[in-house]
Amino acid sequence: MAATVGPESIWLWIGTIGMTLGTLYFVGRGRGVRDRKMQEFYIITIFITTIAAAMYFAMATGFGVTEVMVGDEALTIYWARYADWLFTTPLLLLDLSLLAGANRNTIATLIGLDVFMIGTGMIAAFASTPGTRIAWWAISTGALLALLYVLVGTLSENARSQSPEVASLFGRLRNLVIVLWFLYPVVWILGTEGTFGILPLYWETAAFMVLDLSAKVGFGVVLLRSRSVLERVTTPTAAPA
Repeated sequence: MAATVGPESIWLWIGTIGMTLGTLYFVGRGRGVRDRKMQEFYIITIFITTIAAAMYFAMATGFGVTEVMVGDEALTIYWARYADWLFTTPLLLLDLSLLAGANRNTIATLIGLDVFMIGTGMIAAFASTPGTRIAWWAISTGALLALLYVLVGTLSENARSQSPEVASLFGRLRNLVIVLWFLYPVVWILGTEGTFGILPLYWETAAFMVLDLSAKVGFGVVLLRSRSVLERVTTPTAAPA
């Protein structure tokens, strides 16, 4: 069902501009990087904000929005937000995994849980009854908790085998992800897509925009601001005796 963008468009345009500026900043930071392994961090991070900028532009211009009938009520659903998360959150986890030196099985587990989390969250957004919406939200939140368990457990253990500087950088980024990602389902359940409806669409959109900018541009700035730390990730070190 077609929907129109309301006053909340101001936050969508701010998100579009913020993600675009973040992309340009990361491109500038990446100029002159020749090491192929280090380039991976720049490429992944640039794609994160590029995808987010495109999806925010889609929402701001009225393409990435639709309406879903829940009982007698029509809910405005910004479906492009879920398309954004489906691509960008696995890339964020890939950045973290490369930083920690994780193996393929750990990376696959994290990304699998993440895709399941976003997919079930999208089902929750499009479900037509309040009970079904909450059930799918609970499933999605459960996947998030499982993902954070792996992040705090296995991935953090991998990071401890890296240099102290790399382990410290990983810890800051991990904590940033934990705090911000935990807030997403809280905003969802308190907003128009959940059952409480405490946050109107205008402020719900603002909250998601702030979280997105922090989780993508903020994450990227912390990750890429020190090449010397990333060099320790990409430079082989001798095995301990």
